[in-house]
Amino acid sequence: MAAKDHVLAIQEALKKSKIDAYIIPSSDPHQSEYVADHWKSREWVSGFTGSAGLVVITQKEAGLWTDSRYFLQAETELKASGMVLHKQFIQGAPDHIEWLVNTLDQGSMVAFDGKCFSIAQVDAMQKEFAKAGISIDSSIDFVAAAWKDRPLLPSGKFFELPEKYTGESRTERINRIRKHLKESDAHHYLITTLDDLCWVFNIRSNDVEYNPVCIAYAVISRDGATLFVDEAKVPDSIKKSFTDEKISLQAYDAIEPFLKKLKKPEKIWVDKSTASAWLGAAISKDLLIVDANLPKGMKAIKNKTEIKHIRQAMIQDGVSLTKAFMWLEAELSKRRVTEVEVAEQLIKCRAVHKDYIGESFGAIIGYASNGAIIHYHPEQGKCASIKQEGILLIDSGGQYKCGTTDITRTLAVGKPTSEQKLHFTMVLKGNIALSRAKFPKGTRGVQLDILARQFLWQHGLNYLHGTGHGVGFFLNVHEPPQGFITGLAERGTTVIEPGMLTSNEPGFYVEGSHGIRIENLVLTVEDEVTPYGEFLSFETVTLAPIDRNLISSKYLTPDEKAWLNNYHATVFERLSPHLTKKEAKWLKEKTKPIK
Repeated sequence: MAAKDHVLAIQEALKKSKIDAYIIPSSDPHQSEYVADHWKSREWVSGFTGSAGLVVITQKEAGLWTDSRYFLQAETELKASGMVLHKQFIQGAPDHIEWLVNTLDQGSMVAFDGKCFSIAQVDAMQKEFAKAGISIDSSIDFVAAAWKDRPLLPSGKFFELPEKYTGESRTERINRIRKHLKESDAHHYLITTLDDLCWVFNIRSNDVEYNPVCIAYAVISRDGATLFVDEAKVPDSIKKSFTDEKISLQAYDAIEPFLKKLKKPEKIWVDKSTASAWLGAAISKDLLIVDANLPKGMKAIKNKTEIKHIRQAMIQDGVSLTKAFMWLEAELSKRRVTEVEVAEQLIKCRAVHKDYIGESFGAIIGYASNGAIIHYHPEQGKCASIKQEGILLIDSGGQYKCGTTDITRTLAVGKPTSEQKLHFTMVLKGNIALSRAKFPKGTRGVQLDILARQFLWQHGLNYLHGTGHGVGFFLNVHEPPQGFITGLAERGTTVIEPGMLTSNEPGFYVEGSHGIRIENLVLTVEDEVTPYGEFLSFETVTLAPIDRNLISSKYLTPDEKAWLNNYHATVFERLSPHLTKKEAKWLKEKTKPIK
């Protein structure tokens, strides 16, 4: 069945059930960004493969809402489904609700699977729809019946991440949460997000592509903890450790009956923004204590051991990129190279490191106009061939036991135009400005975002994606809560604290021509204490040369040149001991001071 047939199957179910609209999100019951194949319902129904988007199907119409990162990609992929693309210019904005309110009549019914929406999302929907006289039903899963060849749940075993990497034992992390339980008069804490669960229990797996997480739920109680997981996924050695640490195992689908059995005076702490509406409905309202997601805030601040290993991951990644870029340059002098070949070479160069596990996301290799497709991913037989002309955008990352990486470099593979050099230099100035920021403690990401955009704005230019996101420690490459973004989403309003690892990735894109992005990861560090308060700054930890051939140095100030030259000196100093003489010579040339 094609995507168009999948839409028709859902519309037929709507008519039979006398329901007016059905919503299919990108998420799973754990509110994940990247999901296991079993939960790729939005992709199944629409054909759109991006990581963010939401489908609405009525009895007569169907549409997909997604943000600017995916506009060009969605326009191409939606052709087979007959769906209409609705462009969200504010990332994550609930524009589909406004559309439904304007489209449906009073008395209409909107349905969806409450397993894949959070309690907070459903509460917000109910409030908005009620104003228009529209009711909702969160108990319907039309996809389950229509998706005949739906993949099974993943069954990979999980493994422990040793304390030598994490710097903290599982028991210590559980006890940190128990301390909050006692202070808030709660008896249990529910964890539904996969990366939070893996962080707390120091476990990893391969259940979701790119994210080393396992499909499970957890409840931490005052006197023990319970993991709800397929027991076949747990190795015997870990089962023994769990028993010694009073961690019990129950079946994955036993979470709902467990929550239903809770009785007074037991109270359970739940994060409404991440726990599914389905689980929220299983808990008696008088037992709920609703508050923040505890592990999310804890794991965002990397400890000294994690930071030490992150630096090692950056060296391994920088060495890999040096080898890959050197290979690309040599190959292009002899022949054309496909975008897919570049992606494969990056994996090959990273895979030689003993700590390497896999990619942190599917590499974005965008040559020429493909670089303007912000989340473009090349496919064999469909991708572009790179020649010694124009520019190439490479955004990739690795999952290492010692950390997660995410880096973007834009390379001149031919002689760049003056316009391309102007665009690149304005993006570089923004990256440097954010890298050099010094700010008082308590500053939020939304206050810093303008630093990266200001030089583009001076030329009447802009980019529509966020400037930065949090990054996990051998976990999700996109890790909330912090980041740099315009608007008042969590990523912008979270206070930037010492120990946070965040991307710095301004860009600029010209449809049909080229795309530019420069991305480094920055670690928030303490700077100084003055009579006016505590000040913080950023340490750039990513190690790879920035293409000097794309820079118009006349636009750089002496301070910006000094920053770039110091950065390049650091790149050479830290990477060269791990390179051959030939590779070190190549890197020396790429990191020469700019005048």
